[in-house]
Amino acid sequence: MNHTRRTSFRQLGAALAALLGFATTAKATDAPRPQKEGVGTIITDGQGIPLFSSAVKHGNLLFIAGKGAHFEGDIRAHTRHVLDELEKELVKHGSSMQQVLKVSVFLHDLNDYAAMNEVFRGRFGPNPPVRTTVAAYGGIPGDSLVEMDCIAALNS
Repeated sequence: MNHTRRTSFRQLGAALAALLGFATTAKATDAPRPQKEGVGTIITDGQGIPLFSSAVKHGNLLFIAGKGAHFEGDIRAHTRHVLDELEKELVKHGSSMQQVLKVSVFLHDLNDYAAMNEVFRGRFGPNPPVRTTVAAYGGIPGDSLVEMDCIAALNS
């Protein structure tokens, strides 16, 4: 990689670090790893080995793990349930639907996109978060028709 390209990548990295509130004076290899605060339930593999946390705080951000709907029902019922579960987690950890910055939506079937949107629309207030929606090849774990995770700002 040429010098100009490396410099551009370093500048981009420094800008992102500054935006996220990390120190930019140390080399990337010398920088301490940012600390995170686990605030949710730690999910294990049934043998006591941690797989993931249901929620993690980092600085003024809250990361909520994917929520699914594991019952019989259509995409509307599953979407409503998933959004209700996200909202409970957000409130429990000091945030709200209006403070969600990013949502990832995983659909079992892309043909459910329009019906999912009917329920999704308006749940995050007048300024909805950015969103990525994909159809998960092979389906969603637990036979959910939809799974969502999110990143939100925390109350000050």
